[in-house]
Amino acid sequence: MEDVLAGLRAIAEPTRLRILVLCARSELSVTELVDILGQSQPRVSRHLKLMVEAGVLERNSEGARAYYRLAERTSGGDVAHALTPLVPADDATLKTDLARLETIRARRSERAVAYFQENAAFWEELRGLHVDDALVDASLMEAVRAEPVDSLLDIGTGTGRVLEQLADHVTSAVGIDNAKPMLEIARDKLDRAGLSNCQVRLADMYHLPFPADRFDAVTLNMVLHYAEVPADVLREAARVLKPGGRAILVDFAPHDLEELRDLHTHRWLGFSQDEIARLAKTAGLVLEPVGSLAGDPLTVCLWCARKAEGADLITDSADAAVLRAAS
Repeated sequence: MEDVLAGLRAIAEPTRLRILVLCARSELSVTELVDILGQSQPRVSRHLKLMVEAGVLERNSEGARAYYRLAERTSGGDVAHALTPLVPADDATLKTDLARLETIRARRSERAVAYFQENAAFWEELRGLHVDDALVDASLMEAVRAEPVDSLLDIGTGTGRVLEQLADHVTSAVGIDNAKPMLEIARDKLDRAGLSNCQVRLADMYHLPFPADRFDAVTLNMVLHYAEVPADVLREAARVLKPGGRAILVDFAPHDLEELRDLHTHRWLGFSQDEIARLAKTAGLVLEPVGSLAGDPLTVCLWCARKAEGADLITDSADAAVLRAAS
């Protein structure tokens, strides 16, 4: 009862109600909210602090910047989600706020397009080495959709491709990446598609900012070959999975394209079935049958590994040594 009342008190002020409506439509920084609301940064920051403390909003840090959105899985967040649709759409102040929000979104989109254009050659070059992306995406989507998923984590989300394609299958989804320009693209795409059940965060895949047993499924789509220690990435993925939850991995089979190390910073030249089986076992995951899509010269594999009930994680690093020797 008290949590609900705290949420109501945090919302019951004109500026905070405006902030609520804006954060229901887009994840916004303090600077962006200042631009929209036309108020001082200290004043806006005080409002945000009160709303976060009441569990109405959640704050996600990206270096020196923080983004705010409606909270999930809190009583205050439930109140916020219930009240936001009741704000009159024809309110003059709200109309002005939303028009300014569209300007903010347009700026984001321009930055995202510029970054993608600068790096398009890289993506096209790599894409041409393996099977068509649509087939890879279809295989990943089929694997995830094989079971109900309440909460999804996409590690190394990049431009949010996985979140976009699975938004209608999950209650909520979070994508993490350590590249801010990629997250700007992802945030813009999610905004434009109206996928309010999806969010992105700046985070380290070796130290995920989530409690244990948090997600039903974790996806790692073409991520593991960049990892210095793949075993540590899978341990973290397993830690945040609920018992019985699934880690779904998409990556290359072993290959000999050494130029991918130098030109595209690949740490590993693909993974064999035995290597993935060892990594999964180390993380307390039970590997299920593998699927593959042959390309020229790169073959893409999909592995599904399930978190065992009461799994004990192995803490030695012998698996990393094996992978280094294999590469």
